[in-house]
Amino acid sequence: MVFPDHSLTPSPTTTILDHTASFEAKIKHGEPVSTFPARSESPLQPPEPMVVTWDGPTDPHNPQNWSYGYKWFITLICGLLTLNVTFASSAPSSSTITIAKEFGSSEEVSYLITSMFLVGYVFGPMFWGPGSELIGRRPILVVTLSLYTLFHLGQALAQNMETVIITRFFAGFFACIAMSVFAMNVFLGPVLGPVVGSYVTVSHLGWRWVFWVMMIFAGFCTLVGIAFLPETYEPVLFVQKAKRLRALNPEQNKNVYAESEKIEWTTSELLNRTVLRPFKMLLVEPILLLVTIYLSVVYGIIYAMFEAFPVIFIHIRHFTTPHDGLMFIGIGIGSVIAALINIWFLRPYPQLMKEWRGFPPPEKRLNSAMLGTPLITFSIFWLGWTGNYESVPWYVPALSTIPLGTGIVLVFMSFLSYLVDTYRMYSASAFAANTMARSAVGAAFPLFTTQMFEGMGVNWASTLIGGIALLLLPIPFLFYKYGPRIRARSKFSPSRDLEIAKEIEAERKVMEENGQV
Repeated sequence: MVFPDHSLTPSPTTTILDHTASFEAKIKHGEPVSTFPARSESPLQPPEPMVVTWDGPTDPHNPQNWSYGYKWFITLICGLLTLNVTFASSAPSSSTITIAKEFGSSEEVSYLITSMFLVGYVFGPMFWGPGSELIGRRPILVVTLSLYTLFHLGQALAQNMETVIITRFFAGFFACIAMSVFAMNVFLGPVLGPVVGSYVTVSHLGWRWVFWVMMIFAGFCTLVGIAFLPETYEPVLFVQKAKRLRALNPEQNKNVYAESEKIEWTTSELLNRTVLRPFKMLLVEPILLLVTIYLSVVYGIIYAMFEAFPVIFIHIRHFTTPHDGLMFIGIGIGSVIAALINIWFLRPYPQLMKEWRGFPPPEKRLNSAMLGTPLITFSIFWLGWTGNYESVPWYVPALSTIPLGTGIVLVFMSFLSYLVDTYRMYSASAFAANTMARSAVGAAFPLFTTQMFEGMGVNWASTLIGGIALLLLPIPFLFYKYGPRIRARSKFSPSRDLEIAKEIEAERKVMEENGQV
């Protein structure tokens, strides 16, 4: 469907023109194009430029109208990609000491094998998140996943530690595009990584096959993604549609265009969108800042466990490396439990969508976090004080990983959804800021965790981490109560629910005056 463009001629429909005059600004700030209204035609001034949009509310090319089964198919593929890149983040963690011995490096340097992958996560979101809004999701996904897969060659064939560390950084740099898709798989991958990596390392295959396994898995996932993942970003789909229409009938459709084709991006605008805006939001948005701080601590905890578990189960309880890797299964079990709990919490959401006319308050997403934050805090103390003593059976600290995994995933699912609903058209920038910060913390934790747990003792080191978690525990409860008030003053949150609340209240008063209530 195309609509006439009257932006160059006077029109009596001033309110519509006032709305459309800001369209370019909306595109630049990431607001969905579907909010753009059709312009009315003037019989005195026949339109020439024609802007494309969807062919009605049931247009099958609109991703929102795809079948339920197809949406689930795409969702599962995205989940597979997320599982793959998070698996790659942790799989070598069981091999670091072996690799360090072969190359004559110190144990401290070997920790960089895990950390540098996460450092890649810090810088990648600056380019790939905003870049996907400029040229589309699919091109970015195809390029980054392909390069991510190829960089495994440098790790598997490395002849020195420097090569391993550098190629790990670039693998993480190109892998980060899939990180924000599935909160559950963000932690299932790191759980499976040490389990598989530890068994491969001690087998006749050796540590290099850890990277070959990672590359095979990455290659398979990349091929699946290239073959089956379609473009879903609305402005890019409109550009593709405009090009198809012009190619179909060059003469008749020569003036057909998509709104984003008319936008000329300046260097300063690109810099603002790709680099500056995420940091600006982090500085001026208290919701984003506090959520990022908490998720960074939680993210650091899971990567700290990669180094803490060997202290608890190998040094204190004399487990083998493969058996130590199996202790991560508890976090995986907790992740699955968290997904089920989250589904249960979301049962009222369809009704909320109706009541709030498609825009429920973002705070309705925080129920999972309000359960997850106490679970995380409790589990850290449980793990530390039972893991410190060899006389305590091994399964007691091992069982603590189940509520720990449950709490971590509940918090991530809840807070990431909260950020999306809070910032909407700015959510890519919010995610970029959040991912960079928590990846930096996650990269730092493995560098000092072993020394901390060995120097302070498992019990007191866990108490320190648990104390930090305890201080941050009230965050979701405070946002649940004061979130609307904070969002009302935000420059980046559209807060449509606050407007709807006023509309509902005004309608209620009118009905009361008319005796309809």
